[in-house]
Amino acid sequence: MNQRLTHNAIQRLLLKRFALAAGTYALALLLVWLAFFTGHYDDSLVGMVVGSGLLVFSQGVLLAVFYSGTNLRCSDPSLTEVQIMLGLGWQTWLIAHLDEARGAFLVFYLLILLFGLFHLSRTAFLRCALFVFFSFSAITLWEGYHFQQPNPTLALLQVCVLLVVLGWLVIYARYVQLSRQRMRQRRFALQAHQDTLRGMMRQLEGLVATDELTGLFNRRHFLRLASRELSAMEIGVVHGLALIDLDHFKRINDVHGHAAGDQVLQAFAGVATACLRDGDILARYGGEEFVVLLPDCDAERLTACCERLRIAFMDVELVGLDVCHLSLSAGMTLLELGDDLDHALHSADQALYRAKRDGRNRCAAAWENVDA
Repeated sequence: MNQRLTHNAIQRLLLKRFALAAGTYALALLLVWLAFFTGHYDDSLVGMVVGSGLLVFSQGVLLAVFYSGTNLRCSDPSLTEVQIMLGLGWQTWLIAHLDEARGAFLVFYLLILLFGLFHLSRTAFLRCALFVFFSFSAITLWEGYHFQQPNPTLALLQVCVLLVVLGWLVIYARYVQLSRQRMRQRRFALQAHQDTLRGMMRQLEGLVATDELTGLFNRRHFLRLASRELSAMEIGVVHGLALIDLDHFKRINDVHGHAAGDQVLQAFAGVATACLRDGDILARYGGEEFVVLLPDCDAERLTACCERLRIAFMDVELVGLDVCHLSLSAGMTLLELGDDLDHALHSADQALYRAKRDGRNRCAAAWENVDA
């Protein structure tokens, strides 16, 4: 789909360039007819009509090629060199039938070459310039050989001027092409720097949002995500919130060292991640305390989730550490539309305090306290 859209955009651009070239042909054709009626174009009326018809026909063929998309199969979809060579051919035919007005129409050679200034390669542009010089020189020599040149010195001057102008144009075209190449390289380098910067920004965002030890979200990012979830709540939807504290964590640090405590925290993070659904938000709230938000979750599902997590954590075996009887306590609450996040965290904290007061290794719910 994207490739087709890209081709359509390219075709629209190429059709605009073709329309510009066709408009130039139309203006040149009007000037030719003006030269014919003023007696400066040596051809019959039939020849003028046939020549004009062939010119229009050639442009119609090019238009059909662009509209059919056949040009996209070519190495140069713009067909720039083809259009320029065709234009130079018609211009040479025009020059061959002009008398002293020939010098005025030489400017069309340059106008046609300018059409390919930004799109032709150095070799192709030089090839077109040589075609201009040799075709005009051939006409001049042919007329001189047959003594049809009314002013040979003027004709020689025109050839010399054309040579100088073409030489300058080739040099300028090379300068323009080198400048575009440098700009393209700088644009690619800038794009690479931007991609690198975006990657660094993503890494920085990840570092800002993530707890380094457990790989979970940190407290600040959790509050941001939870606030976003609450603001997007709909009527009738309930979210579950639980604060989880690892039991006797200070004793683990004191007896086995902080490295063991870090391993316990990492083990809980792995177990909790495996127990939760996609879309549940788990974060390290601080120290040995964690928080989890379960979107679209009722009391029964929240309780089942916390109990499943509690039992799974009890079964954790730490490699290389003689730490046993791991357990956790959880305080649970529910949020409805319009509830305040800070108030919900306070309710979950009160439920967690009750779970620890009642012996730890258990899940307590804020709504049970209300019912009591």
